[in-house]
Amino acid sequence: MTTIQKVMDSLEEWAPLSYQEGYDNAGLIVGDPKTEIKGVIIALDSTEEVVEEAIHLGANLIIAHHPIVFKGLKKFNGSNYIERTVIKAIKNNIAIYACHTNLDAVMTGVNSKICDLLKLKNRSILNLKKGEDEVGSGMIGELSEPLDEMDFLKNVKKTFNTGALKYTKLLNKSVCRVAVCGGSGSFLLEDAIRAKADVFITSDFKYHQFFDADGQIVIADIGHFESEICTQELIYDYLSEKFTTFVACFSKVNTNPINYL
Repeated sequence: MTTIQKVMDSLEEWAPLSYQEGYDNAGLIVGDPKTEIKGVIIALDSTEEVVEEAIHLGANLIIAHHPIVFKGLKKFNGSNYIERTVIKAIKNNIAIYACHTNLDAVMTGVNSKICDLLKLKNRSILNLKKGEDEVGSGMIGELSEPLDEMDFLKNVKKTFNTGALKYTKLLNKSVCRVAVCGGSGSFLLEDAIRAKADVFITSDFKYHQFFDADGQIVIADIGHFESEICTQELIYDYLSEKFTTFVACFSKVNTNPINYL
């Protein structure tokens, strides 16, 4: 029998909860660790629609990248999407687990998957956690061969299937070194510049932050959802190697709250 606890232990051996950021809420959010797993759905976000999907498929564990709950809930009356999701999960005995910034931080985590998609080699953590050698924020790597800036950006847009790629002024030089950060990565811009990256791929840059490229780097904002949807495949591959007693599948629900015209 494979319990939720066994899966939690395995995931947390890979991405310890102690690596998550202070604002985060990774771990088991809803559910009893002693429950036997009937099926697993892997999603970027655990929304009401994803819970409905789990009910339909007979799965009783949702593993999401983003936690549905980030801060304390004082009432459970279904007044917002967070409460409705939690209530629906509890009523239907569906557990929700989140693997978030702890999975971002490890060497074989989210940023490594992004580097895989970009075929980057000679990788290293962009900003190491204090006292750690291979744990931290972001990642930097090198292309096998230099590419023209626009050709590289077009490839990035296609690879991540982004509706709109926002980028700063091109520097008229080849792209060799690439820094990445899944999700919101503007806080790593100085690290990317210091590491001599030619392009920094991430998301959620604000208007004035784009000016901070300052002719030293090309910022490529590909969208939060687009930068992290590959996490589904990352988690699926890991679970498939570790467990054979339950079926895991990708959620087919598009949880991206942003649409493009």
